[in-house]
Amino acid sequence: MKYRILILVCFFSSILYSQTKKNTDSVSYYNKLANSNLEKKKYNKALFYTKKSIDFCQTNNKTENLANQTFKLGKIYYNQQKFDAALKNFHKSVSLFDKVKPTCTKILALHYIGATNTAQGNFEIGNIYYKKADSLLKELKIVDHGEILGYQKAMALKIGKNLPLSAKTFQKIVKKPDNPKILKTKADSYYQLGLLETALKRNDSALVYFDNALDYSAKNNNLVQKSKIILAISQYYKKNRNFDLAYSYLDEHYQIENYILKLKNAKLDLNEFEKFKKTQSINNTLQRESDQKIQLKTYRYSKLVSILAIALISILSLLSLALYKNNIIRNQNNLLLREKNKELILAKNKAEKASKARSEFLSTVSHELRTPLNAINGITHLLLEDNPKKNQLKYLESLKFSGNYLTTFINEILEINKIDSTKVEVEYISFNLKELLFNIQSSLKELATANKNYFNLEIDEAIPDNLIGDPTKLSQIILNLINNALKFTQNGHVNVIAKLYAIEEENATVYFEIVDTGIGIPEDKLQSVFESFSQGSIEVNRKYGGTGLGLTIVKKLIELLGGEIKLKSEVGKGSTFTFKLNFHINTEPLEVVEENTKLYSDKQLEHKSILLIEDNKINQMITRKMLENKAICCEIIDNGEEAVELLKVKRFDMVLMDVHLPGINGTTATKLIREFDKTTPIIALTAISLDENRDMLLSFGMNDVITKPFVPDEFYSTIAKFFD
Repeated sequence: MKYRILILVCFFSSILYSQTKKNTDSVSYYNKLANSNLEKKKYNKALFYTKKSIDFCQTNNKTENLANQTFKLGKIYYNQQKFDAALKNFHKSVSLFDKVKPTCTKILALHYIGATNTAQGNFEIGNIYYKKADSLLKELKIVDHGEILGYQKAMALKIGKNLPLSAKTFQKIVKKPDNPKILKTKADSYYQLGLLETALKRNDSALVYFDNALDYSAKNNNLVQKSKIILAISQYYKKNRNFDLAYSYLDEHYQIENYILKLKNAKLDLNEFEKFKKTQSINNTLQRESDQKIQLKTYRYSKLVSILAIALISILSLLSLALYKNNIIRNQNNLLLREKNKELILAKNKAEKASKARSEFLSTVSHELRTPLNAINGITHLLLEDNPKKNQLKYLESLKFSGNYLTTFINEILEINKIDSTKVEVEYISFNLKELLFNIQSSLKELATANKNYFNLEIDEAIPDNLIGDPTKLSQIILNLINNALKFTQNGHVNVIAKLYAIEEENATVYFEIVDTGIGIPEDKLQSVFESFSQGSIEVNRKYGGTGLGLTIVKKLIELLGGEIKLKSEVGKGSTFTFKLNFHINTEPLEVVEENTKLYSDKQLEHKSILLIEDNKINQMITRKMLENKAICCEIIDNGEEAVELLKVKRFDMVLMDVHLPGINGTTATKLIREFDKTTPIIALTAISLDENRDMLLSFGMNDVITKPFVPDEFYSTIAKFFD
């Protein structure tokens, strides 16, 4: 009996060994192991099993399989960007395919030779192999509905740093008609276009491409692809300092990744369970065959084992069912949470659109008010220069004050809109903080004297002389705070303190404090004074005037520079504003710039000829009169087209160009003039808006910018600079 059992065991062992040998020593087996390691990004093991498969094909003279596996080896090297090794295997694969009937894999091998050469910068060689692949594609009458080859070519161009041609190839793919096979490729192409536009800093078009990629990803129902695109959008918003939207998209990316991971885990559990059942079934079959040839006692024992196995399977089945139901419930909850999150994001986007609409409206209103305001201020200036009667002088001074007040108000609205729209950039230039503070003190002495205030400035000698930062915005902050302190204080003290708070290597932190003994601010108004159009109370506004925007601008600018403003105040005793800012220390000495006290002289302007291009009749009249008052000859044209033609045949000493003109605008006209005239100074006249800035206008060939409404001295000074 023992010998029979031994023979039976040997018989089954030989069967199992032959089956195992058959399974392990085959192309499909090695292929399966290679693919499994590629999914886990274990490239060394994938290379090992692919080479094992190649050896098996060579031993067994399987030419077609050898060609396929050699191509696969080349593709692994290509994905690792080991281009020389990839090319070697792709060429070897093509030569092997020449011995058998052509297949799709040969097309891919030819195409990948082209892609590898393209990635290495050998574009001419790459194009030769692309054409060979296309020719074989037509010969086999295969249609690339999914545009897979075109996408691979575009990616190779991207790797080879030929970004314009890469973008052009991606755009050809997205223009193809939709079909189920091309949806994924189109989504990937839009995604790559978005990345290319982001790299080229074309932010608006990048966002459009990412949105299109999301749309096609939804049609394709590809969660992995969608997750990748949403992460790219999050990174786009982060680069553009829109951290709220960046966080929202990043949160959605993590939710999708968690959902994908749960789906993989659920699938893995189910596969493991199926393997277990198959293994158990084979064991039970072998056990039954053995039981028929052994004694009754062994049979009873085996029966008991089978019962226990069935019980175990039943328990595992119940556990698997419970786990499956639990996963379904959790997935449903996750879907519900995602829907709610989408609703919140939509609500947030609506709020942001409303805020953007408000900013654009205020910007438009501010812009449109400047033109009539230029007329008011200009006519007032002309009347004041025209020796008015004494009884008229008072009214004209009041009109001048009102015009200046309205100009300040509009400028502050525009400043807030620029900050809110993240269109304000922080400069990093070298400056002397002590000189800057002394200059501010000098400019405000007159206001301090008018309100009978003692105005004191305390500067810590330990503060380094030369700092690197944004002196313009720092001046704006301190001017606003001191101006408020002097305005709301009478017969009192205003102290401005600057102390070195900390110094470490090449960085210095400076502490600023502005203290006054003025009217103070009620405790319940301490936070609201930093809100737009807020001055604590209506009575304060009526008595002291002002726009209520100064502290709003101060708070936003300090936050933009990386600081935080704090306020302490008591009614009747005064207020204290404090903040700290970080600066880099400049070890190189500042260049001394001699200030020219006299900005211009009338002789510089006499008998000069200026062409004024302006479509507004009132502005034409005012500007002409201001120029003629300085003995300047002025000729007027109301559109850009005629101005360009006139300048081709007649020369002027200067051109004053309004930016917004009927027909072609001022910037386009300037570009056309610069094609034939590089020397004549062209100065832009603009009611500058939220989307305009000085650098943008200068980039079109203009020499300087004068902002409406004109400040007469600044107007003449700017013109005189070009008549030295």
